[in-house]
Amino acid sequence: MPRRTRRTAPSRPKQNVYGPPPPTRDEECAQENDLIEILKSFGCFESDVELRHRENVVQRLESLFKEWLTEMCLQMNSPDIVPQKVGGKLVPFGSHHLGVASKGADIDVLCVGPGFLQRKDFFSSFVRKLKRQREVKDIRVIEEAFVPVVKLTFERIEIDLVFARESERLQSNRGDPQDSYRMSELQTRSEDHKALGQTKNIYQTLWVFLGGISGAILVARICQEYPNASASTLVTKLFKEDKLWKWPNPIMLRELKDCHFNLPVWDARVNLADRSHSMPITPAYPMQNTAFNVTPSTLAIMKEEIQRGHTIASWHYVLLQATSATEEQHPAWVGLVESRIRHLVVNLERNVLVTRAHINVQSYPERSTGNARAPVRTKWLIGLVFNEQGGQHLAIDLTPNLQRFSDIVHSVACRCQIEPTLLSQSHRGKRVRTDLLRPAET
Repeated sequence: MPRRTRRTAPSRPKQNVYGPPPPTRDEECAQENDLIEILKSFGCFESDVELRHRENVVQRLESLFKEWLTEMCLQMNSPDIVPQKVGGKLVPFGSHHLGVASKGADIDVLCVGPGFLQRKDFFSSFVRKLKRQREVKDIRVIEEAFVPVVKLTFERIEIDLVFARESERLQSNRGDPQDSYRMSELQTRSEDHKALGQTKNIYQTLWVFLGGISGAILVARICQEYPNASASTLVTKLFKEDKLWKWPNPIMLRELKDCHFNLPVWDARVNLADRSHSMPITPAYPMQNTAFNVTPSTLAIMKEEIQRGHTIASWHYVLLQATSATEEQHPAWVGLVESRIRHLVVNLERNVLVTRAHINVQSYPERSTGNARAPVRTKWLIGLVFNEQGGQHLAIDLTPNLQRFSDIVHSVACRCQIEPTLLSQSHRGKRVRTDLLRPAET
């Protein structure tokens, strides 16, 4: 396991912490499952078939790369043993390697070759070989970039290829030079951060917003700060920390350090140009600002979205679910429940601990599974904001408010001769009682 380095954020005085105690492990698991379901609804995860296709594409590219290395050895009249032990390896990195690649995302691949090859050979000879492959489309060579790259599409998967040489002349197949350490929590948090950025159109390095590496560093910094927290807890922590951060103070995963490799390093203490950066976000050595394209205008836009995300993450929710046994019964039951939701909002507002109750006017019908006997469901969400006194309560019991609403709905259902099946209400956010309220017998 890699050594954990401390965060270099400015120290803040210790303050009293208000609010409920940390959630239990069961509550954390439930919240984490909810978070994963939300990510799935945004199409963040690929199917097993799509994942296998990606792996096959990487393997096919690695075979082409090794073939090319052998051809180069023969072309250079190398001894017979050289083509046999020339090695060569493709190392995926970035979101694909972390397991947080969203649908349609590209794959970043490092092509590791022997030291006797020249970089120009990779960008000329190997590119010509790639162009001869029918699976390869839209190939582009960008040698003038800070990191020279070959961009292409291989069987509908976008690929970015970069090249590096190993120091030794003869290389055998060795283990993955990347560290095999993975954190499943980091995957979920990074996916959540990416989904938010893409939804709000603030995820794109080219258009002066944050790219994938910047988002990953922000998430990694929160993981350093709260190493044992669950993914759902860290979502709130991420918004809170980023909301309070005083830019342009840099976010760093470790302290600035010069290893004397004669590489350019971001350091606003020394380099005047680095002082003009609006949003410095740097990984480990060699320090580079991964958000150097961010401007004051785009920083202001991102701060607004971070503030909005923090506000949403601080809300608590009542989930109201109406369930019917058949499709025929459901419209009348849903119409009745929907017409009375305002009474639930009024009852919640009467709770001395609630300062705001906000109904989401959009309902969420549950899609049919194709099973005629499967129950039919419709859900609504009501957002709650608690006052400071409510924030200090260890548990908030909304059962009286929910039970009163359930009694009203079932009473009206009896009078109107509507056959109710099930009305379920639950509250998420604090440690509360969750009640399943069944309708009265008709």
